[in-house]
Amino acid sequence: MRFSKSNDVLGTTNRGNAAESSLCTLCRADCKGKCETWLSSLVGRKLLYPRSFGMVTAGANNTTHVGVSYNSLRIQGYAYGSHGLGKGLTNDPDDCIFPNVNLETKFGDTLKTKVRMPLMTGALGSTFIAEKYWDSFAIGGALIGIPVVIGENVVGVDLKSKIGKGKAKKGKIKSSPELERRINTYLRYYDGYGAIIVQLNVEDTRNGVAEFVAEKYGNKCIIELKWGQGAKNIGGEIQVTSLDYALFLKNRGYIVDPDPTQPQVKEAFKQGAIKSFARHSRLGGPNLDTVEQVRDDFMSSVEYLRSLGFKRVTLKTGSYGMEELAMAIKFASDAKCDLLTMDGSGGGTGMSPWNMMQSWGVPSIFLHSKAYEYASILAAKGEKVVDLSFAGGFALEDHIFKALALGAPYTKLICMGRAIMIPGFVGTNIEGALNPEKKDKIFGNWDTLPKTVSDIGTKAEEIFASYFDLQKKVGKKEMKNIPYGAIAFYTMADKLACGLQQLMAGARKFSFDNISRFDLFSGNRETERETGIPHVSDVNDESAKKILNA
Repeated sequence: MRFSKSNDVLGTTNRGNAAESSLCTLCRADCKGKCETWLSSLVGRKLLYPRSFGMVTAGANNTTHVGVSYNSLRIQGYAYGSHGLGKGLTNDPDDCIFPNVNLETKFGDTLKTKVRMPLMTGALGSTFIAEKYWDSFAIGGALIGIPVVIGENVVGVDLKSKIGKGKAKKGKIKSSPELERRINTYLRYYDGYGAIIVQLNVEDTRNGVAEFVAEKYGNKCIIELKWGQGAKNIGGEIQVTSLDYALFLKNRGYIVDPDPTQPQVKEAFKQGAIKSFARHSRLGGPNLDTVEQVRDDFMSSVEYLRSLGFKRVTLKTGSYGMEELAMAIKFASDAKCDLLTMDGSGGGTGMSPWNMMQSWGVPSIFLHSKAYEYASILAAKGEKVVDLSFAGGFALEDHIFKALALGAPYTKLICMGRAIMIPGFVGTNIEGALNPEKKDKIFGNWDTLPKTVSDIGTKAEEIFASYFDLQKKVGKKEMKNIPYGAIAFYTMADKLACGLQQLMAGARKFSFDNISRFDLFSGNRETERETGIPHVSDVNDESAKKILNA
């Protein structure tokens, strides 16, 4: 494994077990540090380099690759050439510098959505952790200029939302304070880059979420159909600890386990034997038996959403098998969808059955490799392929580069879930510790700054490396309204962007559109076989021998 519990070179450590992504398998909102993502939320691009410069030397420990994963792909570097330099730049050494790498991209079929860097958030839905820290995620994402996704069930679990009875969808939702808050928070800082995406599942469709969003916000939002995610192969879940809330959700039409309407369950809860209830969403498409039926249903759904006025429609799918993967790519392409996000196992979660998460579905690198193969089949037939976004266990800048290159030229974005939530947690905790009067209101978890933070600084201007960059962007007056979690998100994104620029410059690719599969090689033969990326010792071997024999 590339990632162990601690990294002496960077001075980072994981509180729990390190996953393939470098994050802890269990990431806590109250964590006092300090994994690589946690610390980069504070010190930013400084964490790209070994610590204690002038006193140390450092050597890589990831040169032996075992098994098939993104960590078994390596990034090419070249000793000559340059590709994709921007207007006014030449292949002069003074122009071929990594700060000149352009990370901007765009996605969409007809109406293009501009993005400042090839990153988007995962779907942050009805889990309470998404609700608590939403301001950090949404404001941070808007300021960075990337898409932020509002996940499923936000309306349905909101105690204050008003949903009418019956089957009529238009006008069924009278109000949805939480959904409106989430959309409005993002739009307040939206400047033409990025987008706010609202996701639909079975219950959202029944409740008329699309109709509500279309009427209130129109094309300020992108609407997304959801087929699944990488963390589980059933519908979304949350956990509630109130019997009244469980009954409310049951009356809203959700599956609640155990059933809070049963007398024996009520008694068990009263006595303390049952302390919580799990709310579940329904599986999609149980009434569909053939591929043709799935296609017809999907196409009619997209057509209906467009009839509501949505000019941008996207699809999110999970780590199902090859048939569902092919359907997602083919149907989304035929429907002229604007983006298809594919989430590999094990993904990330706010609440998914743990052993299900460990055992089900197609791991990310296999799913994404086949996605490239299937997209290429469509392209070879002259068909336009839907823009792709890869998700499932990404946290670092090399992950972004590898996934973009593996899926090039079809992949336009990389989706991060848990990694982009960490700065929201740590920033909020810092704000609460420095401003005790805010602590409970913003869901801060610390009473005082831990040493992991105070060693860096004792006020926001000292702690966050990107504080003054962000202040320049929004102005000194507005900076007072930016939550510290958003500042931390902006700081971490700056580190990812800088690291990605450096990797791209080393590969001599100075714009996003120039990244290709030729920028990768496989660290072992098994990875070569599964990804189609040649082994390190085979790449350019033929041209190398021509040089020797010239």
